Amino acid sequence: MTDRKTIATYDAKAADYAQLVGTDAPDASLQAFIDLMPRGAKVLDLGCGPATASAHMRNAGLVPYPVDASQGMIDQANNTYDINARLATFDDIDGVAIYDGVWANFSLLHAPRDTLPLHFAALHRALRPAGIIHVGMKTGVGTDRDAIDRLYTYVTVNELSNLLSDAGFDVTFTKEGKEKGMAGTMDPFVLMRGCKHA
Repeated sequence: MTDRKTIATYDAKAADYAQLVGTDAPDASLQAFIDLMPRGAKVLDLGCGPATASAHMRNAGLVPYPVDASQGMIDQANNTYDINARLATFDDIDGVAIYDGVWANFSLLHAPRDTLPLHFAALHRALRPAGIIHVGMKTGVGTDRDAIDRLYTYVTVNELSNLLSDAGFDVTFTKEGKEKGMAGTMDPFVLMRGCKHA
């Protein structure tokens, strides 16, 4: 289920968010992900936002498939990059062995906790054997809204690792940090990569 207030925030602030995350080159985590992909790899950019990551992936010779639940973000992405971003929610991911990679960078944190196992299972099915998933989540416990009304499901590092393992991934990379987001607060996060069994 998609939280309407969260979507409304992203619709209203799509341009602001694009300015916040806009970069001339991939950051370290995206570059590391790109380096793991074969040239021409198909990558699902889940919760693509303004599709900055997809644009960097396309520039690197990959084939991104950017999707987001916010029409404002989709419009921002396509107007900026002409990248064929399309409207879709987490529940719409239902393909089998389509992608070489999944880039889910701070998107699944908006899914209800009880649906996370289902989403990770769907992403596992959507990946080809030896496919790579990147996940970024905010760390903590419980569920809460931020100052601009976005709903978050916080996870511990162990919880996210277990979600990936239970879905059939081998966890291959973990990094923790803190970063200021659109709401203006410094929030702890974890980045994690998993590999589907070949």
